[in-house]
Amino acid sequence: MAAQDDQEEYMLADTKGRFAQAVKEGRPVNDVSWTPGRIVLSNRRLVLVGNDGKRTVPLSDVSKIGGRHDVSQEVQRVSNYVSLRLGEDVLLVAAQNHDEFKTNVYQAFLDRRVVYARHPAVAGGVVQDTEWEKARLKVEADGVSVALESGDFVRLELDDIGTLDTAERTVFDEKRQVIEAEHTNDEGGSVQTYLSGEGWRMAVLKSYLGQNQERTSGAVELSESEREVLMALYSGVSSFDVPQFLDMEVERVEEIFERLIEVNVLEEVRRRREVNLKPRGRNIASKAMNEQ
Repeated sequence: MAAQDDQEEYMLADTKGRFAQAVKEGRPVNDVSWTPGRIVLSNRRLVLVGNDGKRTVPLSDVSKIGGRHDVSQEVQRVSNYVSLRLGEDVLLVAAQNHDEFKTNVYQAFLDRRVVYARHPAVAGGVVQDTEWEKARLKVEADGVSVALESGDFVRLELDDIGTLDTAERTVFDEKRQVIEAEHTNDEGGSVQTYLSGEGWRMAVLKSYLGQNQERTSGAVELSESEREVLMALYSGVSSFDVPQFLDMEVERVEEIFERLIEVNVLEEVRRRREVNLKPRGRNIASKAMNEQ
């Protein structure tokens, strides 16, 4: 259950679309059909206006932003929609511009919210001695910006998220659920940012940050040498220094680079041995280092 919103109300979307109730009192609706109409979203409520009248949904009633609920062919034919769980009910909303509206929905729950952040909590696989501090979130179409109280600014881009985990950690002497998001810093190195706050809102934040996880977490069969190269890059070793660091022939390292570029683990920055880890590569390297 979302907490009562204490922010001043402001508009996020006013668009056309259609909506339907897919689940009622815990049971799928057999004859579900779409109702065309107007969709109005603020940071406090969702208003759906159709020929049969107006329905107002306080966002505090929403318990989950979910995936697809294709309970009928009528619903299945719509390629994009947002599903909202309201207790035992599920409401589907298909806006005219789905991507923009989906971002607006996450903004309604997360924008301008104050959370706790620790950055960088981990850098190159090494735990840092940074402290927890307050931070404010800003949701955008391609990621989340985190403005730290100290004045620093952290950018979590959806296409740059490697691993995304949840763990229980001590935050200001209190045990809390913490999101651990791995991404790159301005220098291209692997870092982890920890975020904590109200449990339900953190679940929404993890859902938003994890939208591209399927693309980055897919299994790739790698040789021991390929894993060693990934771990070296993950630890901060320059791609130019990998041959010397691993005592490996330059030609062999270049062959490995080519193979890892082909399987979407590395991206080429410049010709001749300059590469960066992609999110999938950082994901694999992190797991490999944890197995050491």
